[in-house]
Amino acid sequence: MKAKKTLVLGASLKPIRYSYMAINRLVQKEQPVVAIGLREGTVAGVAIQTGKPDIEDLDTVTLYLNAQRQEEYYEYLLGLKPRRVIFNPGTENPEFYKILDTAGIAVESACTLVLLSTNSY
Repeated sequence: MKAKKTLVLGASLKPIRYSYMAINRLVQKEQPVVAIGLREGTVAGVAIQTGKPDIEDLDTVTLYLNAQRQEEYYEYLLGLKPRRVIFNPGTENPEFYKILDTAGIAVESACTLVLLSTNSY
């Protein structure tokens, strides 16, 4: 699998959260991972950052924030110029789909964990 630097937005330190599982699975698949969450910490050797750090050569953003919480990240994510944004179940946001599409960023409604487990990532 080709390396695709991925931002996990909505990263959690709680093992029961899907974002936590996604970070672990991405690391297992040897994908470079950047994580942003509400609290700093480490998951699978990946530092969870707070704020909006500069990220270069970003391929994918995988969202674990509901539509209402995504709004504050619209401009930030557009500025990072990822190739695609994955909207995991529960993060669907037609308004943001349109904004991303207009900017030429691919939108995918899918589960990152399923994509990784089926080698479709």
